[in-house]
Order: sequence, then C-alpha cells, then structure tokens
Amino acid sequence: MPRPTAAQLAYGSCTVIFSTLAMLLLSQTSSGAGIAVIAVSALLLGLLVAMTVPMPRRTRVVTVRKPADTDAQHSEEPVLTQS
Repeated sequence: MPRPTAAQLAYGSCTVIFSTLAMLLLSQTSSGAGIAVIAVSALLLGLLVAMTVPMPRRTRVVTVRKPADTDAQHSEEPVLTQS
C-alpha cells in the first residue's frame, strides 16, 4: 500500500476539522452519542477526501538508441516519460 502524500494528509485533516466544527455548530448537539456520531462521520469524510486526491505519477527513464552512423559510435540518450 503506498504511503499518503502531503497533499492527502493536508486535505484529509482539513476536511475532518472543518466538517466536525460545521456539523457541531449546525446540529447544536450536546449529548455524547451525538458528538460521537459527528466525530465518526467527519473521520470517514476526511478519509474519503484523502483517498480521492490523485496520486503523483511516477516518471521512468527510457533509453533510446539513435540509428547507427557509419562515422560515429552508438550513442544512448535518456528520455523521461510519464506513465
């Protein structure tokens, strides 16, 4: 399983904090069960947001050989491509 990126951690954390505050202020609940439901739902929402942030693509190095010249030796030139 790949490690989460900094963007995923930031988006997920901000979502948890702001959605918890918004739900607590809008619901005006003071019971322990209500606060627990809001906290769990905010954590699930933060996890959903963090997992939907796109992962960075890896770049790979591909070596391309030039056609052989009669006067020159074979030369190799690395080319970066995105996969």
